[in-house]
Amino acid sequence: MTSLEPELDAAVRRQEADVRGIPASALLAEASRPQAVIVALHGGATTSAYFDHPGHPRLSLLRTAAAAGFTVLALDRPGYGGSAGYEDRLRTPEQRTDFAYEAVEALLDGRERGVGTFLWAHSAGCELTVRMASDPRGARLLGVELAGMGRVHHPNALHAMEEWRRDPARPRPSLRRTLWDPPHAYPPDVHGGRRIGAASPAYEGSREGWQEEFARLAARVPVPVHITLGEYEQVWANGPDGLADVASMFTGSPRVVLHEQAGGGHNTSVGRTALAYHLHVLAFVEECALGVRALPTEKGGQDG
Repeated sequence: MTSLEPELDAAVRRQEADVRGIPASALLAEASRPQAVIVALHGGATTSAYFDHPGHPRLSLLRTAAAAGFTVLALDRPGYGGSAGYEDRLRTPEQRTDFAYEAVEALLDGRERGVGTFLWAHSAGCELTVRMASDPRGARLLGVELAGMGRVHHPNALHAMEEWRRDPARPRPSLRRTLWDPPHAYPPDVHGGRRIGAASPAYEGSREGWQEEFARLAARVPVPVHITLGEYEQVWANGPDGLADVASMFTGSPRVVLHEQAGGGHNTSVGRTALAYHLHVLAFVEECALGVRALPTEKGGQDG
């Protein structure tokens, strides 16, 4: 067992706060004297439980990061958790960005935050993270992690989407395979996401124009960026070319670090290699907290 094991049982608590009449909910794991705060933003069709899968503490970002001295707030994104049912007040990207920032402030009110806040996102959660980081308020962030996000879809994903367009009423096993293959990348009771699934808000069904907006917003992100794709990623173009394509959009970032997670599928935080993935990105979070500058081999848009 590693020295982290005793702390992996650290308390993870459910938190709620009121944000202008909308309930904001999250999972929270606190370090006693945090180096920084990590705000984790889950992907589609799940909740904050993605970062603390039931019955698998070793896979938990919240428990691992708390053991390493970081407080983690895994926020239920707008339209999920406590804010489900309030989509009529969260229709626009601007409303959702404001809600997320205000929810973080409310949920962390009175708590130690160390040297600042780092955003850690997966899949559809990367959209909100890029919006938050490109907002003027984003200049105060330590950095961001974007996992399972791209600009060009993997051929398997394109095939699954075409099947769905032909007959939306039919079951979509090819889409499930795209999200969760290969099975050996996940513990058997995790594969498929049965224990962490949730209904998606209506706004997530409409992403027309997002790829163009993604490039525009990414260029405005002024903080260090870490990008991860799993070895077996099948939603987005993977490998070095897929990573480089995403990185090319962050022209305003002082540091862009790319990582291909060995043994990982699309859902990197609940796979068998989740601990390895979390430790890798936590090293980047620590470097951001320390103000480490980009290496010559890392892409940097500024000489800061």
